[in-house]
Amino acid sequence: MRLKLAILILLGFALIFFLARQFTLTTPPEKILRQSQGRTNFLLLGLGGAGHEAADLTDTIIFISLNPLTKDTVLLSIPRDLWVPSLRAKINTAYHYGGLTAAKTAITAIIGQPVHYAVTLDFTGFTEVIDLVGGIDITVPQTFDDFQYPIPGKETAPPADRYEHLHFDAGPQHLYGTTALKYVRSRNAPDAQGTDFARSQRQQQVLSALKDKIFSSQTLFNPARLIQLKRTLATSLIHDLSDAEIIALAKFAVGFSATHLRSGILDVNSGLLVHPPVSVRYDNQWVLIPGDDDKLKSYVTTLIFSPSRSPTSSPLR
Repeated sequence: MRLKLAILILLGFALIFFLARQFTLTTPPEKILRQSQGRTNFLLLGLGGAGHEAADLTDTIIFISLNPLTKDTVLLSIPRDLWVPSLRAKINTAYHYGGLTAAKTAITAIIGQPVHYAVTLDFTGFTEVIDLVGGIDITVPQTFDDFQYPIPGKETAPPADRYEHLHFDAGPQHLYGTTALKYVRSRNAPDAQGTDFARSQRQQQVLSALKDKIFSSQTLFNPARLIQLKRTLATSLIHDLSDAEIIALAKFAVGFSATHLRSGILDVNSGLLVHPPVSVRYDNQWVLIPGDDDKLKSYVTTLIFSPSRSPTSSPLR
């Protein structure tokens, strides 16, 4: 899996940019950010970057929809194995084939919502950001082991030397960057923690914890830390926002809290996604496809616009 990022990192980047430049924006965000039906939508992509195997596969994909007026924000994790008919490939290859534009187009086709902006962050930036804020605090819901966590640079080594054994105990944990990355990348636990869906939940959990640290007084009132964060993110982010849009997003971030966040996950248990038989139709790959295109798009629409009617919509804390 290629790194984890989400709106919390994006908002943190925008706020840091805002504070570092000491720039005052008088125009409301809703007058600057692109919108559809009162929502601004982002696609957040995590990739390995230079020095990592399959450096431009975006195996972390999170769709974010925010209301610039109310600050209501929805995070929807997109499984990396979703099949994209127009590409004849999985969704995590879209960025490889056509950059931000191709990734945005593929997501729109699947969930039926426009994507106004896209942002990528690489492994190095992710770990450095977490270290710079002093680590994050999470609660691991279930003890799990992963005996096949790939060691960077040892992709061609004998199996005995290629993998690291990961172990996480249930309960409160304080994680620094490297360990947090392993926590969200792990995908080979022999139980339910080895599924894409468990990994998506861990991604959102870590992002929520990171948001708490980025917006804490220890960060916001530490000018040296803010400057370091800005420098790190400036070299690790690829995006298609203008300077004015970044500043507008920064203004949106002021006053943002966990109460504004809701989340959703596409999975097979709900019938939104299914595993079709491995066949030439999908180039003999193990993939996911919508159980029903209209049902999936309806779920996303309800999640975004009618939270009280969406049973799987939940606050992200």
